[in-house]
Amino acid sequence: MDLLSHNRQMARNNLWSNDRLYRAAVALQPGEFEAPRISFFPSIKETLNHIYAVDLFYFDMLEEVGEGLAIFGRLTDFEDAGKLAAAQADFDRQLVAYCDALTRNDLERRVITDRDEAGQIPERIGDLLAHLFLHQIHHRGQVHAMLSGTSVKPPQLDEFFLDYDLRFRREEVERLGLD
Repeated sequence: MDLLSHNRQMARNNLWSNDRLYRAAVALQPGEFEAPRISFFPSIKETLNHIYAVDLFYFDMLEEVGEGLAIFGRLTDFEDAGKLAAAQADFDRQLVAYCDALTRNDLERRVITDRDEAGQIPERIGDLLAHLFLHQIHHRGQVHAMLSGTSVKPPQLDEFFLDYDLRFRREEVERLGLD
């Protein structure tokens, strides 16, 4: 698998993983979504809102829209897990489409990133995507751990890449249109 194919698969894995994680978040009992927890962000709600906001921030840079850090000023945290799940799913599908449209040359192309006091830093698209996927995985792991202290069992999130795993995810892959 080359790097272009890998990024396309990572975008699909992101959609699939978030779908599983958000189905768990939506199933939480009243109060569990926003309940204080021990993690980098102090609740499932805050962690999932952070993932979504950072996704939009990096996608703005990838698409060279130019909003930069100002994107955070216009975002409002979602109070409802279902509404946040819908917004995240919309973004995830945009990311899949973006990665599907990339060429090998695009991965090497540099785009400007807004780093506040550090300035405008040119970064390779391939590196920005790697960082975006790593950021998502990092914080999804935290949500996964926080779900352990709720009424909802944390979903399995590592059954995606291997042919062996397809038997566990076939229905979801077809439902999400990822086949």
